[in-house]
Amino acid sequence: MVSFRVPPGTWRAECIVPGDKSLSHRALILAGMARGESRVIGDGPGEDLAATRRALAALGVSYQQGRIISPGVGDWRPATAPIDAGNSATTLRLLAGALAAQPFRTTLVGDASLMRRPMGRLAGPLAALGALIEVGPDGCPPVTVGGSRLRGAEVEIDLPSAQVRSAVTLAALQAEGPTIITSPPGFRDHTERWLEAAGLGRRLSDSAFRVLPGAVPPARYSIAGDLSSAAFLLAATALRPGAEVTVRGVTLNPGRTGFLDVLEAMGARVRRRTTGLIHGDPVGDVTVTGEVLRSAEIGASLAVRALDELPLVAVLGAAALGDTLVWGAAELRVKESDRIAAAVRLVRELGGRAEERPDGFLVSGSGGLMGGEVAAGADHRIAMAAAVAAVIARDGVKVHGFDTAAVSWPGFPEALEALWS
Repeated sequence: MVSFRVPPGTWRAECIVPGDKSLSHRALILAGMARGESRVIGDGPGEDLAATRRALAALGVSYQQGRIISPGVGDWRPATAPIDAGNSATTLRLLAGALAAQPFRTTLVGDASLMRRPMGRLAGPLAALGALIEVGPDGCPPVTVGGSRLRGAEVEIDLPSAQVRSAVTLAALQAEGPTIITSPPGFRDHTERWLEAAGLGRRLSDSAFRVLPGAVPPARYSIAGDLSSAAFLLAATALRPGAEVTVRGVTLNPGRTGFLDVLEAMGARVRRRTTGLIHGDPVGDVTVTGEVLRSAEIGASLAVRALDELPLVAVLGAAALGDTLVWGAAELRVKESDRIAAAVRLVRELGGRAEERPDGFLVSGSGGLMGGEVAAGADHRIAMAAAVAAVIARDGVKVHGFDTAAVSWPGFPEALEALWS
């Protein structure tokens, strides 16, 4: 159990957050697919990325302090046992795509939480390329892929899922002939921007991308800061009127900035400044100034772009006056935990009022929370959101199972408390 109590007063701070987790997974896997030596500079910490590094090592890829040496995806060796993705759905889904064209079969598994995550959504899109893929009878892991030749196709994905799109893209790079991938907009398009910059694809519209098969070249990947991690510092600051924080060098990919739009909708002042592009992906600085927050309605299109941060919206809603409604976010039910239920429980256990909806939640804000004890439930984002709630909790917050935050950001509690120290 870890306790958080925030002293009165405001703060002004500048922060740098760890390398972006989504970008780091993709850089590691693309570097592993390339033949020769690549560099990944500033890749993030945490257990999820460690799982990707271990998985690549099982396939014959060497990683040492950002230096990656690989025989190339065409010469990956068969793993001697099922590959364990730990808690990382990104590791499992993206590697399923990268492994789909191998002549050998590979089985991917994970921890107890990941083994309950839906993977059936991978099967149809990868099968459209000719992949042989099997999932468990309940649509969850284990996932087994490989053993067939792939052919380019038109692949339609019914959800705006960056992980599924990226998995199909990595498979399509190894297919015979081009592939066109379409899905509803709102997804993170990091993979597609990077491949377009490398000459391996072309954007056709906001929802369609053409993959041009070919060898992934060795490259130097510089990883921007993780905006999803920064969101917890930005939210803490938004909850304290007069406080201000600037986070430097984070990804400003349009699929990642939904939470900034939420903060603005709820009355916080947000300034964004793009400072450059890395492999076609925008990077820059974000400054948030705390104000008295107002309630808001967060509908489906914005909820998709702020999906990982929606537990924080429940905390923001408790600080606002009036009802904050989130809908169109049913995907939250099948994350590391049922994050709809967990976010509502978090608010209630700290003395606030909230209720579940089938695809979201309603928080009736009263300007603050009493405080108390919360269980993280083996979900790193719930643990971190509970810590942020201490900003508006009169009696502070104690988080049981807080060590799960190390899945994404081992140094988070120190970074949070540095704001007001």
